[in-house]
Amino acid sequence: MSALNNGISDNHSYFELFGLSPQFNLDLAKLETNYRSIQSASHPDRFVTALLSEKLRSMQTATLANEAYQALKNPAHRAKYLLALQGIEVAAETNTAMPADFLMQQMEWREAIDDAKQSKNIDALDALLAEMQQEARSLQATLIDLIDVKKNLPLAVDATRKLIFIDKVCVDINKIIEHLDA
Repeated sequence: MSALNNGISDNHSYFELFGLSPQFNLDLAKLETNYRSIQSASHPDRFVTALLSEKLRSMQTATLANEAYQALKNPAHRAKYLLALQGIEVAAETNTAMPADFLMQQMEWREAIDDAKQSKNIDALDALLAEMQQEARSLQATLIDLIDVKKNLPLAVDATRKLIFIDKVCVDINKIIEHLDA
């Protein structure tokens, strides 16, 4: 599969670029295989003697493939992208409401992270990370149902925003663990 030969451009969806159906539940192996195929086909070594316009097009294709791959391989980014394709901006400043129970859960997680950080308790941070990763897996299953099956985009927005928050906090926890391990 060569994006260069297929005339893929920014006007096509990331899913089209990789020959995938636009859905949350992706075949990640196919995504990986098709990504590597595009990267191989657009590699600069293949265009050493090519015209400047062909070199530029291969570089644009490789850049687009990288951007698309990063968006689709991450579940939160994929959900956000799918919703954007439907004209829904998940992270809009006007969309800040979250369910009260999730706001309470956020506060509890943040307090637990702060306590573990202050006491340099890496085991507690690992346990929090595992809990949040389990919650992320649960939200991903919910998103398969909401986006792919029920097409309930308003509820998918809420689940996506929760998943984005959890991803961010997981990154924060990993940084704290790295800092404490150093």
